[in-house]
Amino acid sequence: MKQAMMAVATVVFSVIAIHAADWPQWQGPDRTNLSKETGLMKEWPSAGPPVIWSASGIGGGYGSMAIVGERVYLQGMRNGSSIVSALNRADGKALWSKNLGRAFSNDQGDGPRGTPTVDGDRLYVLTEGGDLWCLKTDGGEVWHRNILSDFGGPQIRWLISESPLVDGPHVVVTPGGRGAGMVKLDKMTGKTVWTASDLSDPAGYSSIIAADVQGVRTYMTFTAGAAVGVRASDGKLMFRYRNAANGTANITTPVFFDNKVFFTSAYDTGGALLGLTAQNGTVNASEIYFTRNMKNHHGGVVLVNGNLYGFNDSILTCLDFATGNVKWRDRSVGKGTLTYADGNLYIQSERNVVGLAEASPDGYREHGRFDIADKGLPSWAHPVVSGGRLYVRNQDSLVVYDVKAK
Repeated sequence: MKQAMMAVATVVFSVIAIHAADWPQWQGPDRTNLSKETGLMKEWPSAGPPVIWSASGIGGGYGSMAIVGERVYLQGMRNGSSIVSALNRADGKALWSKNLGRAFSNDQGDGPRGTPTVDGDRLYVLTEGGDLWCLKTDGGEVWHRNILSDFGGPQIRWLISESPLVDGPHVVVTPGGRGAGMVKLDKMTGKTVWTASDLSDPAGYSSIIAADVQGVRTYMTFTAGAAVGVRASDGKLMFRYRNAANGTANITTPVFFDNKVFFTSAYDTGGALLGLTAQNGTVNASEIYFTRNMKNHHGGVVLVNGNLYGFNDSILTCLDFATGNVKWRDRSVGKGTLTYADGNLYIQSERNVVGLAEASPDGYREHGRFDIADKGLPSWAHPVVSGGRLYVRNQDSLVVYDVKAK
């Protein structure tokens, strides 16, 4: 865990008034998908961990959860509208919901794909139709704008899926417009700070991470065509790497550690580790290795103690981060999403099975699994571990399990 915690220290985000057990945005406080939770079960009962509460009618969609203080925030589709809702963290009761505009339909499932971002007393939400909202955490509107119409970006085949990044006084997203592949806005007013004038790729399905590379603040993400790095200060495109991108859907959030970044995509493509160096205020990227042993579709990868864990197509795989060498492979509970906490991987199969397995390079060791309700669509929402609880969303339902050690 030491290296993983070092990675957390290396990636610096805006100061958010949160507690250690909170999960304020996509993939957690620093977007590494690593929980700092301890004292969790090492083995689950045969029927799975006990249920604390469940909530239904939250609206369809594939987004994950933001959990801060006494509230859980998530997006959904209800009665033809794209919505964001707040639930009581203690018992799952609805506190408020807000209509954010027309919901969009798709052959792979209707409704929003993103996760809200909590920043102090504000909530930043991007809908599947490109509506970017800044709300008070009680649901009151502060500002909103549509990033597709404002910046000339096209709607993408399986709908906008990004979770907005708040970085200091700014919010950063990828409209995918000509000369506006990425934009930075003032988070208090929504006014444009810069557009990445030399980046015109349509949006991918990924979300931005921020990192300091040898003193140069850098935003990195997958567009529709490439892995890119943009200078935070002015939007300059500093690198564009195509080998890890496919022509269908680039989804997985990149992983940054020790001035290196790993990008991976599916559709018969693979993953690459890029070495990053800064010179005269510009970051350059060079390929350290390319591997076809990590073709991750949508479930994400996590870096723990120098090892990458994620699904290579449908096989859970452990790779050495530095070399790309495979440590082990296993079918696990089936292709899906994952997160990390207290020495274990929490895995949610797209076929409605949730599993617990050790995050160890020595081999796959499973310590429990249980079934969740089949909603008729793949179970693609990413699980969250926060405050000794496991949050599992599947379309319009959210079930919360007690995973504290007894």
